[in-house]
Amino acid sequence: MELKAKLNKMADELGADFFGIADVSTAQEVIEKHWEKVTSEFPRAISFGIALPHDIVDQQPNRFSSNVALNYNHHAYDIINQRLDHIASRLSSVIQKEGNRSMPIPATQEIIYNEELYGIFSHKMAARFAGLGWIGKCCLLVTPDVGPRVRWGSVLTDASLKATNKPMKDGCGDCNECVDICPTKAFTGEPFRAEDPREIRYNAHKCDKYLSKLEKTSALGVCGMCLYVCPYGTNKIGIRKGRLI
Repeated sequence: MELKAKLNKMADELGADFFGIADVSTAQEVIEKHWEKVTSEFPRAISFGIALPHDIVDQQPNRFSSNVALNYNHHAYDIINQRLDHIASRLSSVIQKEGNRSMPIPATQEIIYNEELYGIFSHKMAARFAGLGWIGKCCLLVTPDVGPRVRWGSVLTDASLKATNKPMKDGCGDCNECVDICPTKAFTGEPFRAEDPREIRYNAHKCDKYLSKLEKTSALGVCGMCLYVCPYGTNKIGIRKGRLI
């Protein structure tokens, strides 16, 4: 079995709902500017994601309830991050055994954010280059199947793997539901353009300060309203299908 098929099969068996190969070689300059320099040495990224439980995300309007916040933080964040890290570790081992370099990236990178609030590497960028979705006005990766209700993992590699697809076209159009519902008004409503700095679309510091403030309350630093309201996730346009329901 070729390496790509082997990785895809393993990710699926380990519970990934999304899988793709990204050619990030054209983004090396951007990667080196914002993320860890060592990550720019890898021309490809394996991207994989796990869909969040809909019934937990759908409770986010009640996030000031300690029980709702606890359930979201635990099952839609901590547990899924552990699952993603396990997948990353397993895939990385397979890649290395095949004689290639591999670098698994932690699912959550909050503890290593720099002053600009960038981590080691962007999972969203890898998923976009793998053709798994597009960057929405909420600055999250929006999928056609479940919108932004996905958490992502990545493994960087120099293995000769062909990209699964090209980046998708923007599917948000005139929709501004995530922009309007944001409690801290962190989004400007500008559509994603690869050449634009993040600040044109999103003020990460507003979001970070809001979550830090919530951590002092029963909300446990939980928001997720942009995930909750996206029409691609709420099924307002009829897109929940198959095993992702």
